[in-house]
Amino acid sequence: MNDWNPKLEGVAVIGMAGRFPGARNVAEFWSNQLRGIEAITHFRVEDLEVENAREASRDPNYVRARSVLEDVDLFDAEFFGIYPREAELMDPQQRLFLECCWQAFEDAGYDPAAYAGAIGVYAGSSVSTYFLSHLCTHPGFIQKFTGAYQVGNYSEMMGNNLDFLSTRVSYKLNLRGPSFTMQAGCSTSLLAVTQACQSLLTYQSDMALAGGTSITFPQKRGSYYQDGGMVSPDGHCRTFDAAAQGTVFGSGVGVVLLKRLEDAVRRQPDPGRPFHRRRRDHGDGAADASGGRAALLRDSPQTGTCPRDLPRLWQSRGVLRRTPAAVAAADR
Repeated sequence: MNDWNPKLEGVAVIGMAGRFPGARNVAEFWSNQLRGIEAITHFRVEDLEVENAREASRDPNYVRARSVLEDVDLFDAEFFGIYPREAELMDPQQRLFLECCWQAFEDAGYDPAAYAGAIGVYAGSSVSTYFLSHLCTHPGFIQKFTGAYQVGNYSEMMGNNLDFLSTRVSYKLNLRGPSFTMQAGCSTSLLAVTQACQSLLTYQSDMALAGGTSITFPQKRGSYYQDGGMVSPDGHCRTFDAAAQGTVFGSGVGVVLLKRLEDAVRRQPDPGRPFHRRRRDHGDGAADASGGRAALLRDSPQTGTCPRDLPRLWQSRGVLRRTPAAVAAADR
C-alpha cells in the first residue's frame, strides 16, 4: 500500500533558538516586533569603545548607533565539558552558537544523545574579531601563534577559526550527521538552511541544525555614512519604507532545527511551524541583475499551515534602491 501524501512534502521547522539585541530568546524577539521596539543603541561619545572616539564624533557623517548583544561574556562551559581556559580563548560566536543549538533541541523536545538518526549541522559566522581584538593584542601572541601554526595553540586556533563552528557542535552534542561551516556573505544563514533542507530531502540527515552567528568587537562602535552606501545616516533602519536610507549593523545568533515534514507530523510533540516547499541558492544580496532577482522572487520558499502569531521574515538591508534592474525584477 502506498501511503505517500504530496501535502507532506517539504521540511518542517520543529525548534528554534537565538540571541538578539534586546532579546534573550526567540519569544522576546517576536514580542519586540509586535511592540515596535527597535533594539538599536545610540551611544554617547563616552560609551564608544574605539580609539579617538571624540574626534570621530565630530564628523557629521559618523553615526553612533549599533545593535548590541548583551552578556556575550557569559557561557556555561562546564555544561559542555569545556575547560575554563579553553572557553576564555574561544570566540563568543562559537560559545553562544553552541548554546543556541542545545536550546533548539530543548525547544523541539529532543534529546540529541537519545536520538538514533543522523543529525546534521550547517552554519556560518563572521570573521573572529574577538581573536583580533582580544588575543592578538597580547604581547608576543602573534609571533607565538604563527610560529606554531597547525602544530600548536590548538585552543586558540580551533576556538576562533570559522572552519570549526559546525564540527564543534557535532562533537560536543555527539551528532552523527553531516557537519559543514559555510560562508556566503549576508546570506550565509539562508544558505545554511538551504543546504540543511537538501541534506534532509536527500536522506543524508534525519534532522538538521541550520543557522548563523555574528558577534563582532568592539560592539560599541559607530559607522560612517556615505551617500548611496549601506549605512543609515541617522541610526534607524526603515525596511520596506519609502524613507529607507540604509541599515544599522549589529550582533546576533539564530538557529533552527529542521526535519522532514512527513517525519515531523508523525511525532505529536513537534510544534506546528512553517515548512519550506521550495528553495533556491543565491548570492550575498549584492547582485543587482534583474534576471536573478526575478528568479528569486518567482522561486521563493512557500510556507504552509503557519500559525498567525509566528513571523515570516525576509532579509533586507533597508536600503532604498531604484535601479531599473531592481524595478524590473520586482514587476515580474
